[in-house]
Order: sequence, then structure tokens, then C-alpha cells
Amino acid sequence: MLTKDLLRVSRAGGGYHPQFTDPGDGTLAGRVLGVYQGHVGETRATLEAALTDLEGEAGDFKLVRGFAKLLEREATFETRAPVEPGRARTAAFEAAEERGSAVTDAEREAALSAAADRVGADPDDVAASLFADRDDEQVLVAVETGYDPASLREQYDLSLAQTALFDAVEVRVRSSDPKALVSAVKRLRLMYEIRRTDAGREVVVTGPDALFRRSRRYGTRFARLLRTVAATDEWRLEATIDDRGTERTLRLETGDITVPGVDPVAEVTFDSGVEADFYARFSSLDLDWGLVREPEPLAAGEHVVIPDFAFDYAFADFRVFFEVMGFWTPEYVEKKLSRFADLEDVALIVAYDESLGVGEAIEREGHRAVAYSGTVRLKDVRDALRPYEKRLREERAAAVPDRPTPDADVVTLAALAEEYGVPESALETATFPDHDRVGRTLVRPSVLEELADDLEAGLSLSAAETLLDEHGLDDAGAALSALGYRVEWEGLGGGTVRKK
Repeated sequence: MLTKDLLRVSRAGGGYHPQFTDPGDGTLAGRVLGVYQGHVGETRATLEAALTDLEGEAGDFKLVRGFAKLLEREATFETRAPVEPGRARTAAFEAAEERGSAVTDAEREAALSAAADRVGADPDDVAASLFADRDDEQVLVAVETGYDPASLREQYDLSLAQTALFDAVEVRVRSSDPKALVSAVKRLRLMYEIRRTDAGREVVVTGPDALFRRSRRYGTRFARLLRTVAATDEWRLEATIDDRGTERTLRLETGDITVPGVDPVAEVTFDSGVEADFYARFSSLDLDWGLVREPEPLAAGEHVVIPDFAFDYAFADFRVFFEVMGFWTPEYVEKKLSRFADLEDVALIVAYDESLGVGEAIEREGHRAVAYSGTVRLKDVRDALRPYEKRLREERAAAVPDRPTPDADVVTLAALAEEYGVPESALETATFPDHDRVGRTLVRPSVLEELADDLEAGLSLSAAETLLDEHGLDDAGAALSALGYRVEWEGLGGGTVRKK
């Protein structure tokens, strides 16, 4: 899958059409591959600069970035520095503080020289190491990929189609292998019903809360389901997309995309009932954390640790690992604690059976400990995640201007938050000098003035809603209230707009 900012769709004719690649894009895919392969040994900043140059030449930066996003997952970056960067910074800042200043070149060189004496290194090595652990200074050490231009295009098209399903509220599928389809739906904990149509049986897939409200929260599960659908011989898929309040239809069928030789949906397995229970209950929550089963191995001295789960924050590239530690032999517990002690620069939460009594030992190693008896309490895990979430939200909120000025005349807070890559809560205290808040929507005063001229008392609610929709306002109650009107309800038959 791609990130939503890289989504390329056409809305022509009221539809929702992913802009797939064509054979001519194979050349561009090959060039992006070449950029990655040609920058092994270079910093991430140098690689990004080369990709930016290629974007300008290609004319479609989203396509270049989409190819690059897929290759980034195959790439390995590492910090290379003569001196451990944290140690170099501490020594340099302490040396500068002792001298009272490090503003001029001479003062800086003196501070670096003093820092070099402290760490037993050359001043130039200290200078080169100060910020070597920043993302843009990390070095690309390998690109282990089996992609060629053709397979990279195939994976891009599949990922693009999956991303287009992120805002789906319902998916309807006809497949030559309905058994595999229904099996995948169950594994993904979605709901389904089978309808008879003139074209044959159709499987209608929704989220568990579809009986109560239309929701986009199951979009990533629909995206995973697409792999199973597209792996069959003959299929057709239609999805209802909530495109920021506008309902659109996405249609895909056999031949549109290819699944490059990967098992469609892997069965999620667990080592214990405690893990399975936690996975099911946490996955049902609507949080800003995604839950990943058995993430990448972590280096722990000469060994590796494969945590049971990882929590991925939705608005930043940040991962918290989660281990469920049940009751085992004393030797097992001792080995586990030893591995935890060897982990470095890893955010880790450990849920341990309270009978083990190892909470203090876990926290002494800088990790968070959660005791449980029989079942891991979701509240305890949420409490352990909150300090990370608070810091991440503050960091993301700092990137939002104090007085944002959106270009659109009408924009929802949800859409603006998505544009900035922050949760809606990050915009709660912002001041919008060019817009008024109407419910959860920002509206320019000129739009409200135009609506005030068009609205009048006695208008039917349906006519008023049509007028508001034409101006991009879908919260009729908040908009009418802001304009000084109320709704006089007439039984179940509708309502009439009246002055307050």
C-alpha cells in the first residue's frame, strides 16, 4: 500500500478511477530503481535530492514518489560515524558551555578540540559525528529487491488500488473463488452477506459497525482483501468511497491489477490465547495506533528479539514494540529479561503475568511494564502508549502554523488535518484568520454571506440542504444555526427552515 498523499485518482464523471501505470512508465520505474541502486553508500539526503531532480524531469512527482516508497521498504539505512553521535554531541555541548560561547569559527574549533580530548578522537571525527544519526544523514547500505521495471509497475498498481480503498465504506465482489473470498473476509474480521444479482452472486463486505453508521475505519482491511480478490482467475469489485463527504464508486476487474506472486492473506497465528484475545480486542478499537503481528526482529547484543506485536502511530513514522510475557520456567524468564536488557533505542512495552513479579526489572532497563492476570487490559496498554502519543502529537502540532490559512473556501477540519498529517485534535486550538468555524468545517465569510442571501425562512429542509451542499457544507444543522436559522420539524415527513 501507499500513503494517501501519493494517491492518484481521477474523479471524471463522478467516479473514482485509480491512475494506473502504462507500459511507457516502465522507463521511469527503471530510472527510480537506478537511483536507489546508484546511491548505495550515499546519505538519505543525497538520495532524496536525486529523486527530487527526477520528479522535475518526469513531470509526475506522485508516480516517482510511489515507486520510491515501494523501494524504500526494500532498502536498509544505517548510521555511520567515527564517534557515537549522542556521545559526540554531549562532549561538544559540554565543552562549548564551559567556554561560554562557540559562535565564532575559532571558538567552535576550540570546543571541538576539547570534546575530541574527552572522547579520545580527532576533532574532525567529532564534527562529522555530531548529527550523523539524523534521518537525512543515514547511509543507504543495501537495496535488497527482486523488482525489475515491470514487476515494480505491477506492485505499484496493486498498491495504488489498495490505497484507493482506504476511504471505502462498502465493497461488493463477484469472484470465481467465493470460498477463498469469504475465508479472507472472516480472517480480516469483516462482515459480509451474499446477494443474488442478474450477473450472479455478489459478496457484499462491510465493517462490523455498518448496521449503525457508515464508516471509513475499515479501509485498510478492504485494501488487504483486494489481494485475495485479485489473485483469483475472474473477478469484479465495486466499492462505495466516501470521498470527503462525496459518495463515489470505484470499479476494478480482472486485468486491472496483478498480485506479484505473494500469498493473498496470511493466516494470523498466535503463541497463546492471551495474545489472540488481545489482538482481537485491540484491533476492534478506533485508535491512532495500528497493530502489527510479529514485526521485524530487533538486535539484542549477539541475539535477536522478535516481539509479539508492534504499534504503529498513524501520523508519524514511529513504532512501539509490544511483548506478552506469560508464565514459563525461571530460565525462560531470565533469558527474556537478558534480551530486554540488550535492546537499545527501542520503545518497548512488556505485558507480564503478574505472578512473575518482574515489573521493576523490566522498567530498570528503560522499558514500560504492564502486569496482567488472565487477560491483558486494554486500558493499561493505552496508558502505556499515552506518553509516546502525547510527545508525537506535540511534535506534529508544532509543524502546524499558529494561524493556518487554507486555500479552499470550505474545508473540513478532518481534511485539513489529513493535509498536514496530524490528528484533528492538533487543530483544535488553531486560529483561522480567513475562515469561520461552522461545526467541524472552516468556511470563508464570503460563502456565509452568499448563503445568507439565498436562504430564507419557510424553505424546506431538503431544499436548504441542497443549497448548502452546493457550497460544500454537509453539516446542515451547524450551518443553519450559524446563519441564524432553526429547523421546525413536521413529524417524520421533513422540516421547514425558520428564523431563530
